[in-house]
Amino acid sequence: MIRVCVVDDQTLVRQGLRQLLELTDDIEVVAEAGDGDAALAAIDAHAPDVVLLDLQMPGRDGIGTLQELATRPSPPPVLVLTTFDDDELVLRALKAGAKGYLLKDVTLEQLVDAVRTLADGGNLVQPAITERLVQALSTPVTDRPGERFQRHEPLTPRELEILRLLAGGYANREIAEALHLAPGTVKNHVSSVLTKLGVRDRTRAVLRALDLGLLTR
Repeated sequence: MIRVCVVDDQTLVRQGLRQLLELTDDIEVVAEAGDGDAALAAIDAHAPDVVLLDLQMPGRDGIGTLQELATRPSPPPVLVLTTFDDDELVLRALKAGAKGYLLKDVTLEQLVDAVRTLADGGNLVQPAITERLVQALSTPVTDRPGERFQRHEPLTPRELEILRLLAGGYANREIAEALHLAPGTVKNHVSSVLTKLGVRDRTRAVLRALDLGLLTR
């Protein structure tokens, strides 16, 4: 059973998400919260497997909640639920540690698949969701004020292949099945990709790869 915490300042949204998610056999909503501080307390109390997080909330907002979770050991993966107008916030959320995002008008099937993907260790970076977000993610590091280009060790063809699958939201197990590799081999390749790109997790690896143009070649 996948244990989920739903965080949104709108009561009807929280109740709707609970009712939808609990139509499935393998997902249980164990906690709800209406702001970031309540979310952190709920996460401590219930230890959910996945957190569904709104970004715009009173008090501690979604970004602040992500930043606080990033300081904790083994935080649960966070799926941001957003709207078309939240592109810049989404980019900030991914950099703050979110493992993915979806629009609030997604279908139940898409939402359930997203929850299962994050629970399985995958991510849902979707750079094509809007033109603005694509532009923000694809702008070279050298074009961004205050940022300096940092060289990285070249990736092997196999590592690039795995990186593209990471960008597609695939978990290690799924990558292993797709490429006919042992899970341990995939894990080693992913670790190598993170090291070469100078990042600490899969989401930042995809963002870094987008910065460097590695996913458009």
